[in-house]
Amino acid sequence: MLLFDQKMKSGIETIAIVGAGALGGAYASMLQAMDSQCVSFVAAGDRFERLIRDGLIVNGRPCNIPVIRPEDSSPPSDLVIVAVKHHHLDDAVREMKNRIGPDTTIISVMNGIESEARIGDAYGGGKVLYAVSVGLDALREGNRLNFKNRGRILFGEARNPVISERVKRVQALFDRAGIIHETPPDMVRILWWKFIINVGINQASAVLRAPFSAFQTSPEARDLMTSAMREAILLAEKEKIPFSEEDMRNWETVLADLNPAGKTSMLQDVEACRKTEVEMFAGKVIELGERHHVPTPVNRKLFDSIRKIEIENESVREHREE
Repeated sequence: MLLFDQKMKSGIETIAIVGAGALGGAYASMLQAMDSQCVSFVAAGDRFERLIRDGLIVNGRPCNIPVIRPEDSSPPSDLVIVAVKHHHLDDAVREMKNRIGPDTTIISVMNGIESEARIGDAYGGGKVLYAVSVGLDALREGNRLNFKNRGRILFGEARNPVISERVKRVQALFDRAGIIHETPPDMVRILWWKFIINVGINQASAVLRAPFSAFQTSPEARDLMTSAMREAILLAEKEKIPFSEEDMRNWETVLADLNPAGKTSMLQDVEACRKTEVEMFAGKVIELGERHHVPTPVNRKLFDSIRKIEIENESVREHREE
């Protein structure tokens, strides 16, 4: 017990990040700037080969972040950050196995409201902290990643009437790395807040092919975004998740500060002909709507539109590979 207490007080020294996309790459670069030896990516197969071959260039600076395979037998990490797409989560859970030890803390900065539970099922809910990333306007093209606004991470236990020791350890790490953070009293509600936001702006931006500037200035774009969000808000109420007009105003503040030329992750996926996370957004809204007998016509239309885009993009990919 004494050894465990000493480790808990010693701080986080090693961080493994699963997922080297916009969020994973941005946070890896911030952590590496603090300590060049503290962070590594976990990757397998083609993703491992690409990261080794091409590396990652963030805001014009080569990062040279180490990449380790899932089967690597080095000691487990103090912190694992999961930053993959929804449809890659099962692979990520398997690939991070050797990074998980008795004292490892896991944070998921993924979109949606389910990743914490799925990771907890594999490694124990007591290892997982709830988290969302807000306002980080990272844009990745190939091995180049650029961002102007670091945003902030909201994270903690599911409920935070007092700050737990493991949350304090992560807070101290983020302070050292210059990662802006908050620990709200109710992280489950915050997960829903971010989910509702993404149901709106991620999907509307994908259908309209529109950067953040459209939602800062265009009434038509904002109407589509808020209509999708309102359906999700009704479902949050059915799930006993409190949501208020102040939450909407908080999102407006975040939106106003985003880089006008920046793009949502779903728009970036559409433009790169990648699979989107529409099942996690509109798909989840539709599922909950059916469960609670709440109509969700806007999200049904968005789901159909985005799936059509994905099918068209599949044809483009196949043509490129010929």
